[in-house]
Amino acid sequence: MTIKVLGYAAQSAQNPLAPFQFERRNPRDNDVVIQILYCGVCHSDLHQAKNDWGFSIYPLVPGHEIVGRVISIGSQVTKFNEGDLVGIGCMVDSCRTCSACESEQEQYCENGNTQTYGSKDRYDQRPTYGGFSETMVCNQDFVLKIPKNLDIKAVLPLLCAGITTWSPLRHWNIGEGSKVAVVGLGGLGHMALKLAHTLGAEVTLFTRSLDKEQDAKNLGAHHVVLSTDEDKMNAVSNQFDLIIDTVPYEHDLKPYIPTLALNGTLVLVGYLGEIKPNSIPMIMGRKSIAGSLIGGIKETQELLDFCGNNNIVSEVEMIKIEHINEAFERMLKSDVKYRFVIDMKSLPKA
Repeated sequence: MTIKVLGYAAQSAQNPLAPFQFERRNPRDNDVVIQILYCGVCHSDLHQAKNDWGFSIYPLVPGHEIVGRVISIGSQVTKFNEGDLVGIGCMVDSCRTCSACESEQEQYCENGNTQTYGSKDRYDQRPTYGGFSETMVCNQDFVLKIPKNLDIKAVLPLLCAGITTWSPLRHWNIGEGSKVAVVGLGGLGHMALKLAHTLGAEVTLFTRSLDKEQDAKNLGAHHVVLSTDEDKMNAVSNQFDLIIDTVPYEHDLKPYIPTLALNGTLVLVGYLGEIKPNSIPMIMGRKSIAGSLIGGIKETQELLDFCGNNNIVSEVEMIKIEHINEAFERMLKSDVKYRFVIDMKSLPKA
């Protein structure tokens, strides 16, 4: 037995997203079935739909920022009840046995985590389909509790953009007295500003466009530095404990490395591809370039609880699902502040 589901899918890299009928697996004993209320739209959804990274599997139903209600539970489910408000992020399973999984960092599963879409189920090899759809079936261990005090429409990006920036902030022990810089003000960047500010850091935005200055300060930046101004960049040399680089395309890292403090780290969270840093400023201050990928389930729940306690949500623009291809075009132009969210009530009308 399977569950018939309506969603939106790309049939190839050249095709726009369009309505698509598919089947989800029959729920297992540890599964919850979720009626999707809202789904966020991530830059990686666009990249995967267009096969920009070369590993997309079609038909592809995107969506890994999912909030909904539990409508049924398996016989062995203990963590959730019918009616609970829950979320699903970028993963729906992992091997559970490797060193990464045992240290609660399933995103680095040595055998490959099972992604919410564009992956294959570990048990029956069925393709996984994402949240641009009516319902989800997911193992309870990869389902998250949503704080009841938060605006659920604005919670969605916490499940990807939020955890992607929270994980390095926590790993590099950012808190009171830390100095953090953020490169780029988009979906990831705006969450990095909010979270670093709330953790108590002194926060700077690096940008190529000073018209973002007021927005950045509203989001928590104490300072805004034009990264193309050599004098301004020289003025912030040797300052930052951590730089979170959220830019999703190839760009020059050389201007940022000298602004790191002794033992400082620039962490890439947006760009996938080759980099060509100059090692001299790294060697002269034991400065590092690192990468970071989302976060584990425990860490993501920690983020959600932190946001609930501090009333932090994302800045979002609501859309109907029939406008998803237009939203993709706008994302290419950075024409959104700062994340699209699909109201899934629009799906049956599409």
